[in-house]
Amino acid sequence: MFTEAEAARLLRVTQRTLNYWLEGGEVRGRVYRPVIRTEPRGGHAAVTWAEFVEAGLLREYRRTHGVPMGELRAFIDQVRGEFGVPYPLADQRPFVSGKELLSVAQDVAGLDPVLCLVATVRGQYVLTPAADAFYKRVTWEGDEAAAWRPHSDPLSPVLMRPGLRAGRPAVKGISTDILWEHEQSGETVSEIAEEYDLSDEDVRWAIAYETSARAA
Repeated sequence: MFTEAEAARLLRVTQRTLNYWLEGGEVRGRVYRPVIRTEPRGGHAAVTWAEFVEAGLLREYRRTHGVPMGELRAFIDQVRGEFGVPYPLADQRPFVSGKELLSVAQDVAGLDPVLCLVATVRGQYVLTPAADAFYKRVTWEGDEAAAWRPHSDPLSPVLMRPGLRAGRPAVKGISTDILWEHEQSGETVSEIAEEYDLSDEDVRWAIAYETSARAA
């Protein structure tokens, strides 16, 4: 889907960090396995859609907690085995029908409480705020992640879909970078909206996303 550099840019993490999640690496003479992939591919291999979505979850935790990789690696390995899929956190089942299994996996992996995906509230399993924020960024079709919202605001119409615009951020099929370029050339929001059959609000969201992404 993406080059490693582009995926890192879209996720707003450093490429070095993303490469470590995908490929593992050596730290002070000790070799660490990948967190997301089952095995390293070597170098800077292209990032698949499922890998991108799963990295989106890790980003939610990295920004807040710094992500101790040892615990998360063990946790993802456990969940991967439970559900029998290579990228379990890009699958809807763990977040909907598999919350109890996630809880067990957290305990087995010794995951720090601040990193847990589920918690128990009055006897019910619920997603923690970071896991819930990630879950709501994804548009699910069946158990598959069909789209991902790169903008943090839940009202944003900006989406990334693997089969549309090569997965780049877009609003109703129109790439946000194209809309941003028109605005930079001096066109008004209304003019851009009329040209692409969008609402003024759609165009404003696209420009807001591109402006924040470029500033980051």
